[in-house]
Amino acid sequence: MSLAETANDNVAPRPAEEAKPDTQQTPSPPPAAGVPMPVWKMPLYMAASFLLFLTQGLGMNLLTANIYQLQGSFSATTTEVSWLSAAYMAPYASMSIALFKIRTQYGLRRFAELGIICFVAAAVLNLLITDLHSAIVVRTLSGMAAAPLSTLGFLYMLEPFPQEKKLSLGISLALMCTLFASPVARIVSPSLLQFGGYEALYMFEMGLALIVFPIIYLLPLTAPPRANVIQLHDILSYLLLAVGFGCLAVVLTLGRLYWWFEAPWIGVLLAISVGSIALMLVIELPRSSPLIDFRWLFSGANMRMAGVLLLFRFVSSEQSSSAASFYQQLGLLNDQTVTLYAVILLASLAGGLFCAFLMTTRYVETAHVFALALIAGGAFLDSQSTSLTRPPQMYLSQAMVATGAAMFLPPVMAKGFKAAISRGMPYIVNFLVIFVFTQSIGSLFASAMLGTFVTIREKFHSNVLVEHILLQDPIVAQRISQLSAAYGKVLGDKMLLNAEGLVLLAQQVSREAYILAYNDTFLVIGYSSVFGLIVILLHQAWRRLAWPRTSQPDATPAQS
Repeated sequence: MSLAETANDNVAPRPAEEAKPDTQQTPSPPPAAGVPMPVWKMPLYMAASFLLFLTQGLGMNLLTANIYQLQGSFSATTTEVSWLSAAYMAPYASMSIALFKIRTQYGLRRFAELGIICFVAAAVLNLLITDLHSAIVVRTLSGMAAAPLSTLGFLYMLEPFPQEKKLSLGISLALMCTLFASPVARIVSPSLLQFGGYEALYMFEMGLALIVFPIIYLLPLTAPPRANVIQLHDILSYLLLAVGFGCLAVVLTLGRLYWWFEAPWIGVLLAISVGSIALMLVIELPRSSPLIDFRWLFSGANMRMAGVLLLFRFVSSEQSSSAASFYQQLGLLNDQTVTLYAVILLASLAGGLFCAFLMTTRYVETAHVFALALIAGGAFLDSQSTSLTRPPQMYLSQAMVATGAAMFLPPVMAKGFKAAISRGMPYIVNFLVIFVFTQSIGSLFASAMLGTFVTIREKFHSNVLVEHILLQDPIVAQRISQLSAAYGKVLGDKMLLNAEGLVLLAQQVSREAYILAYNDTFLVIGYSSVFGLIVILLHQAWRRLAWPRTSQPDATPAQS
């Protein structure tokens, strides 16, 4: 998702002679710069933004939410089906960086029309899938086609707001809409799978694509001025960046499934990723007008912003990754968590609206405080889970996490983008690198690290639990007898009957070990949120204490 590239289109000047080529074919041209949009049109543009974000997000989340249910459809294991997610994220992780310059040089109108046509074509191709290999190819194309839709989603949300509110209220509402696709995918998946299997999922995605297709023509956008910004070296640099980000996305998606040190190709892909990015660095550093200014990129302010964004991706994975996997470990299917994700959807809406309100006041910095406090509280509540925990017991905690996640991102993104645009258009691409890396790659990294942590802690807890299971223990013998009693009518061999009891006991031990591992993960996320909260509070206190000292020299001449 390219927040910075889209917002730039709505704050830059728009000369009439530059905007004319992009809007001459529209049935009802958008208002000129500085002219407020009619009130009745504003909900239409906001609804269009919501549909675009939902269409793009469901293309990714419908697969993630039903990865276990798709095993039978493709006759594949969970690890093999996960290649679909890796194929989608590999091109998606870097496309926004290229799309910014492509749109600037060739015009917004052509970009919008071509982007929506490619997405509809990719959605149609999903219906022609016959096996896992063809599905992987189509998902790769879908990942490339989905990137323009997220850009258009931001553009349509920013379009109806006046200039002074685009980088506050507009950004906040746009980022809120990006959170809706994940819970909606979990809510609608049971009905779709019951209706027509995995083909119904792709048909639903294609239906949404056809719904948003006429939006591009019926609701035109204000076109920014064009400029020749693509250079020959930019193409080579972007290809190296795309290879680096793509290989890294595959490694982070599949590394914990194949295990990091077991599959040699993981190391090969990681080496290619590092080599590609290093070669790009060598090419870009001597250039007078580089695609990415690494010296500015690694400045202290940008590194602090990247750290805050990575912290957000890590703590927000409590819901998107850890909690969802916890439900699956308990054996809960999507149809048993529909109400829970409806609560999450409403909480995300409430958090986004409250953050939008804060963005219009001078208390915007308190959004991070509220967000981290809510996420920490929800994570600590979830860390008390047991094998008897069910979705109703997690309504409060997951609502707190969803509300906090909706409040975290808009303030830091608005502040970072304002700093980038103040330095000129070339720095927008540099800001995109930070945004894309921390959100796409950062999200995969957080999920991979938390998943690896769960696996390691499960082995630890499993060993501890097994040490206390002795067949000479009367309680253990009684439990084995109770578990094997269900097979007593079909198995006459006592040895085989006891073996079945041991298998069932081992399954229970593994389940309890996983629950303890997820509780440890929730605790880590909770403590990370508290640590981030303390750092932010100290930083705000330091700024307030330093402000009088920095403003005092200016006050003295004025008084004299």
